[in-house]
Amino acid sequence: MRTLHVDLEDRSYPIHIGENLLDQPELLREHIRSHQVLVVTNTTVAPLYLAKVQAALQGLQVDTVVLPDGEAYKDLAHLNLIFDELLAKAHNRTTTLIALGGGVVGDMTGFAAASYQRGVDFIQIPTTLLSQVDSSVGGKTGVNHPLGKNMIGAFYQPKLVLADIAVLSTLPERELSAGLAEVIKYGLITDIAFLAWLEQNMPALRQGAADALEYAIYRSCQIKADIVAADEREGGVRALLNLGHTFGHAIEAHQGYGNWLHGEAVAAGTMLAAKMSARLGWLSEAEVQRVAAVLDAAGLPTESPEDMDAEAFLRWMAVDKKVLHGKLRLVLLEGLGNGVVSADYAPEALLETLAKAS
Repeated sequence: MRTLHVDLEDRSYPIHIGENLLDQPELLREHIRSHQVLVVTNTTVAPLYLAKVQAALQGLQVDTVVLPDGEAYKDLAHLNLIFDELLAKAHNRTTTLIALGGGVVGDMTGFAAASYQRGVDFIQIPTTLLSQVDSSVGGKTGVNHPLGKNMIGAFYQPKLVLADIAVLSTLPERELSAGLAEVIKYGLITDIAFLAWLEQNMPALRQGAADALEYAIYRSCQIKADIVAADEREGGVRALLNLGHTFGHAIEAHQGYGNWLHGEAVAAGTMLAAKMSARLGWLSEAEVQRVAAVLDAAGLPTESPEDMDAEAFLRWMAVDKKVLHGKLRLVLLEGLGNGVVSADYAPEALLETLAKAS
């Protein structure tokens, strides 16, 4: 088992990464301070791993909420199901919420924990590659609204992240590829050596090789933990983690949440960011092709949806959280391994990039 620490003073917490961690109850129980626990999961994950978590918590009051699976259900109505159970079972301020699932479950459980009685403990047990390398780390929680993705939420840190590589063996191939989009992101924004490692090891990652996955998860979490420790609330450098996301969120919202997986939309958005960076003279055509090649090797889309034109992109991007003082900040690349956040670009460059997206 490898362990990283997110250094946030009194809100610091460990990230444990390894195989069969769900078979080690002490890893969980060390971070639970009362007899009450609520496990939030979904209809896909519950039959696979809920019993293991319940067994690890034997002797405690363990209640459960099983949500429908999918981004389409990441909304206030389904969030309320968590509050219903907490109140019906009289959970108090010392309760612990456990998120057992992917990014949707983690985001909703974290938001519920941030809100219930103005803040209770929660633990992340991410069960997808995407959630293990990204959404479970850093304390971003929230739900979607029909007018925008993740526009309602809170920064709220977990007490523990338990990334069990063994659970990825049941992950569909498409979901594994979606997670690789976020892994590739880390190489593109800050670590060209990691990008080169990913290019060499992509076949092993897609085949589920445990040693390759463990290193990819570890290095991704290491990069994110360092960035979050430096900028918890995204006032500066943390925005780099949004490479491809502004474009990607527009794709998700336009297509209907869940029709494109988050990682798929981020991959297509990353290509748009690379192409725009080239249009600004910051990337060479060879570098753009290198981005396309690594995304393609991961089984990810490199083209935007055919039914999205520049107007559709701009309509959704206008409600992005990265709009500041009326200007849209984009994460772009000044060379591979060197991400930048910029609102200082010619609007024509964005329009030309989007016009050629469809």
